[in-house]
Amino acid sequence: MWILPMARFRFAKGVLFSALLVSSLISTAEAQGKPQSQLESLGESPPEVKDSQESLAFFESKIRPVLVEQCYSCHSQEAATKGKLKGGLYLDSKEGLQRGGDTGPALSSEHTEESLILKALRYEEYEMPPSGKLSANIIEDFERWVAQGAIDPRRAAEPIKQKAMDLESGRKFWSLQPLGSIRPASGAHPVDAFILAAQEAKDLTPSEMADPRVLVRRAWFDLLGIPPTPEELREAIASLGVPEGQKGTVSAVAWSALIDRLLERPEYGERWARHWMDIARFAESFGYEQDYDRPNAYHYRDFLIRAFNQDMPFDQMARWQIAGDELAPENPLAWMATGFLGAGAFPTQLTEREFESTRYNELDDMTATTSVAFLGLSIGCARCHDHKFDPISSEDYYRFAASFTAAIRSEKTLDLDPEANRKIAADHKLKLEELRKELMAYEAEQLPIELAKFISQRGNDPAKSLNDPWRNLRGELESSAASQFKLQTDGSYLAIGDAPNQDKITFTAALPAGQWTALRIEALADPTLPRQGPGRADNGNFALGNLTVEHLAKDQEPTKLVLEQPQATHQQNADSLSIAASIDADLVSGWAIDGQIGKSQAAVFRIANAISTVESDRLRMTLLFHHPNAKHAMGRMRFSISKAPSPPIEVGGDAPPADVLEAIAQIAEKLPVTKELPSSDAWKTALAWYKSVDPQWSQLNSKLTKLERDGPALRRTNVLVTTEGEPHVPHHADGRGYPHFYPETHLLRRGDVDQKVSVVSPGFPKVFLKDLNAPAELTWADSTKSNSKSSYRRAALAKWLTDTTDGTGALVARVIVNRLWQHHFGRGLVATPNDFGSTGQKPTHPELLDWMAQELIDQGWKLKALHRHLMTSQTYMQTNRRPEDPRLKSDPDNLLWWHRPPRRLEAESIRDSMLVVSGLLDRTMYGPGTLDPNMKRRSIYFFIKRSQLIPMMMLFDWPEPLVSIGQRQTTTIAPQALAFMNNPIARAAAEALSNQISDVQQIDEVFLKVLSRSPTDAERQAAFRFIAQAQKTRQEQNVPQPEKMAIADFCQILLCANEFIYVD
Repeated sequence: MWILPMARFRFAKGVLFSALLVSSLISTAEAQGKPQSQLESLGESPPEVKDSQESLAFFESKIRPVLVEQCYSCHSQEAATKGKLKGGLYLDSKEGLQRGGDTGPALSSEHTEESLILKALRYEEYEMPPSGKLSANIIEDFERWVAQGAIDPRRAAEPIKQKAMDLESGRKFWSLQPLGSIRPASGAHPVDAFILAAQEAKDLTPSEMADPRVLVRRAWFDLLGIPPTPEELREAIASLGVPEGQKGTVSAVAWSALIDRLLERPEYGERWARHWMDIARFAESFGYEQDYDRPNAYHYRDFLIRAFNQDMPFDQMARWQIAGDELAPENPLAWMATGFLGAGAFPTQLTEREFESTRYNELDDMTATTSVAFLGLSIGCARCHDHKFDPISSEDYYRFAASFTAAIRSEKTLDLDPEANRKIAADHKLKLEELRKELMAYEAEQLPIELAKFISQRGNDPAKSLNDPWRNLRGELESSAASQFKLQTDGSYLAIGDAPNQDKITFTAALPAGQWTALRIEALADPTLPRQGPGRADNGNFALGNLTVEHLAKDQEPTKLVLEQPQATHQQNADSLSIAASIDADLVSGWAIDGQIGKSQAAVFRIANAISTVESDRLRMTLLFHHPNAKHAMGRMRFSISKAPSPPIEVGGDAPPADVLEAIAQIAEKLPVTKELPSSDAWKTALAWYKSVDPQWSQLNSKLTKLERDGPALRRTNVLVTTEGEPHVPHHADGRGYPHFYPETHLLRRGDVDQKVSVVSPGFPKVFLKDLNAPAELTWADSTKSNSKSSYRRAALAKWLTDTTDGTGALVARVIVNRLWQHHFGRGLVATPNDFGSTGQKPTHPELLDWMAQELIDQGWKLKALHRHLMTSQTYMQTNRRPEDPRLKSDPDNLLWWHRPPRRLEAESIRDSMLVVSGLLDRTMYGPGTLDPNMKRRSIYFFIKRSQLIPMMMLFDWPEPLVSIGQRQTTTIAPQALAFMNNPIARAAAEALSNQISDVQQIDEVFLKVLSRSPTDAERQAAFRFIAQAQKTRQEQNVPQPEKMAIADFCQILLCANEFIYVD
């Protein structure tokens, strides 16, 4: 257990608190009928430890299946009846484990690590099971189970009696009945009508209405999970129509309006999302030994917050968590919701032997969590055998599980901020329009001026001066990888779209007549390429592995040209990445240019035997980019040929076509420019060509091209989802062939993958079917949509779960309204919120439960309306009982809700309250969480790492997210009080709170912030005395700002009061 340091800080002469103040606070609390201070509880013994739901669930999900599969064949009552019992050891009951066999007890209560069952599993003394050592994951589960007390509900083994499933009697069970037409008594609030009827039958009367201050604080914590500020408290009380400091009945209309205002606050979603995260066993890591993170799992938490705040109908919320990707694939929230299925723990280190059993464990996690979360039934208990208590067979279990057959975890890129992306797209469109206008204006106004300058600067014979040794070729490009290219005005070809890993590019162009001696390939830099290119690799490089060139003459076979004397403006080295490597026989070597990334480059090849061409001839170049490193193709290429004996090795230079040279000559004769000249054909021809050499036009055009190619920089986010047909989240066993799912789900005997009985089709437990003779398969489900990657099995299951006519919608409604009642009143009408089966408790008020369920359905499954119904009832607004209340004799457990018992806050509300009252709370919503325990955001934004849970939160019963938790434990232990006295978070809150107080006369404001009430005269005087004594001690110790430190000490003492962490 995590122990807080005792010497974090001290008050006067080592005394941790003022006995005078504490006794005053405690006596005041006792007078008001409140629990005693945590400070007083330090001397008390903790209550008897009881088997928790969480421990039982761990046994049922992790321990029992292994015992059944691996041990029962030799160590069970069934084995004894068959004469196969080994070593006299029974492992099918807790008594059998404790009694042990021939070698002694299998469990040691004093030295758990020395338990024989653990030594046998570790192969330290005995080697069990003899067929092979179990995986480290399973052994770790058993070690944890034993260390936590070996919680085991199984009782002494009795001879096995096979009992057939009695579906008919099971169908009559209370939770499986349809909702009746129940009407509350007229005149009273519907909730109160049911509650009062039960109370009257026991001669009980309800308690009076609580004080307005108490009601306001109660509502704030119930709906928002944080206390009201003094300003909010005053405003709320004033709105209720009761003068401040006076008692009276609050206005029903005003109270309802206050509830509505709270329901619209964003903190509501944060509060109620955290409740559901317990049920969903949500965490952001895989668990087990390595416990790798799931960095994009937090989107499921954000979905819950948004869903609650939007008042999403709960039936839709349930369906989306099971099959949002199938039911609403166009909605990002629906995808985020599927994080529910994939939130469970999952091992990331597997051997081939564990592949299939691990996948069945994963299906079991989805099945068990879905059934308890929405149905309140432990369908997962039928994995190894028919359910021992509920009418659920193994066939039912595997049919249910088959709905998840192909469901896997995946990363989906989604648009989670459509409004921002619409603005980004609009801004991009506007920028495009502006750039196009700028380019058109330049072409119309400035480009003709630049052309005239260009021609006039060429002297008397401009055409001759432009007769460059290189002649650019224009032709057709083909890509073996279907890469796309766009012809640029300078005759180059720019690649667009995604770069392939490898490519073969074929360029074919017509050849002008003449005798040609050399050819050139230019790799040109471009702003649209990675690091400006000229390659398409992430680092801007390329690798031309091989180049072949053919002369294509009409009616003749292609002639392969022999290339020699390769030279380049730059090469990466003089060996395998040189320009010479592009025409050798090695396809792996090739011309690369690292060292001058972002710069244009040129390669020149001499043609060994110059070729003579006529107008109909063509040239074909084939460029191979097959380097082992991916995406190493050129991004922008230009091809040219030369007649010169020794053409320059340079980038650029291109003799204009003959028609352009002729047009330039004509223009030169008529300069300066006349009005008629711009309308002539010669001018138009020259201007069209001149664009490619004008630097300003090229710069504007490149910007426009890049903007068009890149498109708007929309914000896309990777989200962890559960889906089908998409790439799976990488797993460490992928290299050994881990399949992630198997195409069929089998009925397994004893849950053993080596004992397959038959393939099962997705379906429902028969007990829910109106006609027991009807097939249990999903016969009414939608067929798979054409071209879909998904099976739509989960969609069918989701629709069935929430169908109030032919499915389990009535049960789903009962379960969720009971959860709401539980969080508002401290205990559900059904006290076992995750078990509506025969081992769970029956509802104390079945008619009220059914009325709420039907009301929820009638109101469109809107939870906010149900909150309002519950919180506006007199039952909710009652005060706490008085000490020694005579009604305790009739109903000591308050099963009839005749008073409002105080409840301790959850870990999140305790920590968040400290941040609120101190003014330190950062209210930033959504986004990734953190493991930093000093985070100032709300506690729901902690990163939930299964192996690294936040110690302060665990101290106050934060659940371990391994299985669904319907109701948290509430423990009272000494370290909780010590946390308030010694934890840095508590001290920081106290000091921040004291900084808001200018002098001791503002003590009343401290009480309002911390306890939402003013102090009594006795408390005020005790506080003054404490601060005076603490200040004197601080001065004697030469502590800076002794008065401020004394006030901080008092603030911290007030945080230690039970009243701070309890809500009436």
